[in-house]
Amino acid sequence: MAKKLDKSNKSSALHSQNISARKKNDDTNPRSKSRDLGKVLDKDIKNFFQTLGIDANLDILETEEEIKVSVESEDSGMIIGYHGETLEAIQLILSLILAKKRGSFKRVSVEVGDYKKNREEWLKKTAEEAKQKVLQGEEVRLTDLKSWERRVIHLILSDDKEVISESMGEGKDRTLVIRPK
Repeated sequence: MAKKLDKSNKSSALHSQNISARKKNDDTNPRSKSRDLGKVLDKDIKNFFQTLGIDANLDILETEEEIKVSVESEDSGMIIGYHGETLEAIQLILSLILAKKRGSFKRVSVEVGDYKKNREEWLKKTAEEAKQKVLQGEEVRLTDLKSWERRVIHLILSDDKEVISESMGEGKDRTLVIRPK
């Protein structure tokens, strides 16, 4: 009977060593950490929308520079809000929640019912029209743009050899100015 105890103790000790070795490997394996962060990310974002009482299908993709969340919901109008204000607030709050949990900030971009895609098309047209006015000698000021909208126009014009864009002002009064180089 004593031998049996020894075997079970040895077996138990080996089992404990295997578990701790696996745990150690998981801690040092970057793929395991990435997978765990991805699960936490998905869980946190899904919990956020559930807490708001929004029934939605979410598609979440993390890139080096941002976290993209595609939302399909019957509540899309409520998520977008008046002129996209609610959507912008959701993006900011999600970014802050995830930054606190992860220890580093990463921009969150939420797409609902092609709202941002359609808005980006309008912004591209607006940037091109503004560029044409600038080339005719007028400085152009675009007001009432959200921060992500200003960013889109800055990115559109960033490689342009004829015009330059710059944000001026603070808060709600921030304006995008486009002028010749």
